[in-house]
Amino acid sequence: MLIVMHHSATQRDVEGVKSTIVKMGLKPVAIPGAERTAIGVIGNQGWIDDAQLRGRKGILEIIHVTKPYKLVSRDFHPSDSVIRLGGSVKVGGKSPFLFIAGPCAVESREQILKTARFIKKLGIAVLRGGAYKPRTSPHSFQGLREFGIEILDEVRKEVGVLVVTEVMSPEQVEMTAEKTDILQIGARNMQNFDLLREVGKVKKPVILKRGLSATLEEMLSSAEYILLGGNTEVILCERGIRTFETATRNTSDLSVIPLVKRSSHLPIIFDPSHATGKRNLVTPLSLAAVVVGSHGIMVEVHPEPETALSDGPQSLHFRELERLKKQLDALIAFMKTKVMLM
Repeated sequence: MLIVMHHSATQRDVEGVKSTIVKMGLKPVAIPGAERTAIGVIGNQGWIDDAQLRGRKGILEIIHVTKPYKLVSRDFHPSDSVIRLGGSVKVGGKSPFLFIAGPCAVESREQILKTARFIKKLGIAVLRGGAYKPRTSPHSFQGLREFGIEILDEVRKEVGVLVVTEVMSPEQVEMTAEKTDILQIGARNMQNFDLLREVGKVKKPVILKRGLSATLEEMLSSAEYILLGGNTEVILCERGIRTFETATRNTSDLSVIPLVKRSSHLPIIFDPSHATGKRNLVTPLSLAAVVVGSHGIMVEVHPEPETALSDGPQSLHFRELERLKKQLDALIAFMKTKVMLM
């Protein structure tokens, strides 16, 4: 439920409404606005009887929100959320386009150090690298785990880049959050609710990837778990969904990007590497993501993709990443000076 206060409502009126909500066994969330204050009501398991609120001084309108997510909705938070990742790097709203790049898996210190230095030279501020690897086959490379986290921590300090890596279980969250800058919830764990609750307890940006067959509503509901825990720094990530098509690894659903931006205030980025599974499709899909309004992309790059222990066929060579960065910069500049003025 959303309670919209009249523009002339006093702070005493607002506090009175919040007090009534607490007496109803629910939690009020104040949402300040430019002209008036709104109060979100959370904690309900179903329909809320608003009889105790009707007629209270200062209330302009009571809106019953039927969506299974509230805190991530524009109903509760009309303006775009801008999330600071570290230093001057931000994502969301009108922030500069976010570029994240790195290998699928941390394989060695030399591999990560080489990649980190190269992306920094290109002006890419965020390095991705998986230490814990959820793999379909138990015989596939499972990652360096805690040792991989230590490598990422050393390299980010030495090179001066931000680091994002995946967590797979609640037990991994605290240590990983201490040694990295951004946590990632992978597609297979999008509805690992214990993990979502644990990530909600830390004050660290989180990239939440869309599940293999998840609907838009399910993705936003998963984000709600994190916000409900107190962590509002959530970045959504579209990475393709499973369909009958076998020509690509997944089916890219770029339509979900403008849909998310209409429904939620959270930023959304695109992962063309997992969405396609093919190196030669990463560039055109990255450019398409800019056009549909993505706040950023996350691509896989490797010093030697042919020898990669994970996802080599979809990982860019360094020279390909450099070309992609130039094309993206040119397209973004064109969009700002030409398209946005039309």
